[in-house]
Amino acid sequence: MQTLILVNRRDKQLGIMEKLEAHRRGLLHRCFSIFIMNGKGETLLQRRAVNKYHSGGLWSNSCCGHQRPGEETLKAGQRRLKEEFGFACDLRKIHHFTYRTVFSNGLTEHEYDHVLAGHFDGAPKPDPEEILEWKWVKLEELKKDINQAPQNYTYWLKACFSDVTPLLKAR
Repeated sequence: MQTLILVNRRDKQLGIMEKLEAHRRGLLHRCFSIFIMNGKGETLLQRRAVNKYHSGGLWSNSCCGHQRPGEETLKAGQRRLKEEFGFACDLRKIHHFTYRTVFSNGLTEHEYDHVLAGHFDGAPKPDPEEILEWKWVKLEELKKDINQAPQNYTYWLKACFSDVTPLLKAR
C-alpha cells in the first residue's frame, strides 16, 4: 500500500493517507514533477502508460511521483526517475505550485507540486508498465503543441509549463 503525505497550502505535513483514498477524497498532498533537459535544449517527455490510474495515454513532463513519508524530495525524485526511466542524474528544485483537478473516473488530484529539473544526455530505458513512449522535444515546440492540442497533455504539465519554461532555459 502506497501512502501520500497530506499537507496544507504552505507544504506543512498534516498526516499520511493511502494513495487512492487521498485521490478519492481530493485531499491536498505533496508530490513532485521532474523536467529533464539534454545538451540540445530539449526536454524529455513521456506518454503515460494507458493503465495508469488517471491520465493514461497523455503526454507529460519527464517524470512525476509522490514522496514517501520521511523521504526528502530530491531523493524521491531520483528514486522515481530511476524506476520509470532507468537512469539517475542530479536534480535541483526550481519551482512549486498547487493545483486541483477532477478526472472523469471520479479521482481528484489536489497537489502541492515541487518542480525539479535535471540534465541527461544518455539513452533512457523506460519501464513499459509506466511509460508508453517517450521523446525529446524543444520547449518552443512543446509550447506550440500544448496550445494546439491541450487534450494530449496532462493537467499538471499544462498548469506549470509557462512558469517553469524560463527556469529551464536559464540553466
